[in-house]
Amino acid sequence: MCLHKNMNLDKTPKKKQIAILGSTGSIGTQALQVIAEHPDLYETYALTANNRVELLIEQARRFQPEVVVIGNEEKYFQLKEALANLPIKVYAGAEALSQVVEAEPIDVVLTAMVGYAGLRPTIHAIRAGKAIALANKETLVVAGELINELAQQYRTPILPVDSEHSAVFQCLTGEIGNPIEKVILTASGGPFRCSSFEELKKVTKAQALKHPNWEMGAKITIDSASMMNKGFEVIEAKWLFGVKPQQIEVVVHPQSIIHSMVQFEDGSIKAQLGLPDMRLPIQYAFSYPDRINSSFERLDFTQCTNLTFEQPDTTRFRNLALAYEAMYRGGNMPCIVNATNEVAVAAFLREEISFLGMSRLIEQTMERTMFIQTPTYEDYVATDTEARRIAAEQLITCQ
Repeated sequence: MCLHKNMNLDKTPKKKQIAILGSTGSIGTQALQVIAEHPDLYETYALTANNRVELLIEQARRFQPEVVVIGNEEKYFQLKEALANLPIKVYAGAEALSQVVEAEPIDVVLTAMVGYAGLRPTIHAIRAGKAIALANKETLVVAGELINELAQQYRTPILPVDSEHSAVFQCLTGEIGNPIEKVILTASGGPFRCSSFEELKKVTKAQALKHPNWEMGAKITIDSASMMNKGFEVIEAKWLFGVKPQQIEVVVHPQSIIHSMVQFEDGSIKAQLGLPDMRLPIQYAFSYPDRINSSFERLDFTQCTNLTFEQPDTTRFRNLALAYEAMYRGGNMPCIVNATNEVAVAAFLREEISFLGMSRLIEQTMERTMFIQTPTYEDYVATDTEARRIAAEQLITCQ
């Protein structure tokens, strides 16, 4: 079911109207907690999900949005029937996901969808002039140059929601005109930080899904374990903060208390600290430039007395090095890496490829997919399709 562009939008917002793309995921559910804590400030205008229709129904009943969209069209009638007694518009399909963000009353679009699927709706939201609370890092990984150009053209603010990029964003507040020497992104190191190469060969799905510090969805948890998530954050930082690849450093910080840092040309370093709780960067993106009260747990330095740092091992965690390589090469190479990684993670979760095999698959697909130095949006779409096809063909050789 496609959302009609000329649907009647008669709701006049008095509170900040939020559209959440991916409301049933980890970021989406925590964003709804933020909205629930501040009902005087925020209201859900639209909620979307891809497959988790039962949770979407539950959320819609509680938050009473104007619109809900389910990506999987096969679940449209289940959603429609469950909400039939409520004044909520119900739509389904990829086109509806992109069109819903254009609704006039929407103030902020939180892009919390996972993977490449978040790119097209984000482009629609930018063109509609909506503020973007960006949690879908793949949007900038795949098409960072295009997204930046569109954001400038339509004067659309992009507010980072990833804890690391929110930390950098907060460190840069008040520093207009002061050149950045480097951005320092912290990484927990994941569950296998101390594992040997031989141990990594035997990593199971169950082991990889146990992150030591953060509660996240399956895909991003695997990306964190392989350090591809940090590689994507490096690429994202390049576009968000206008820095060169050599100005972005990754430091392993197992406690996840310092979320990231910025070093300025005088040598001083600013850091943003806090307990690992994604609601804080979500709330900051919603309230920016203001800070508002929250019930989140506070950092207690009497209990937090040991903060450590170490260099990442790109030999054991090859994905981080591959992401840097893609960033340096530019063009459609990050798009190739993202597409292949999505294939690799899905295969690992199906137990069809080993933990280390994911890196081998990405490297082989980078070599075999056509490189385009200056891609258009259509090139990104074609590259994504080609890389997935090549990756699927190479799966058996990378086990």
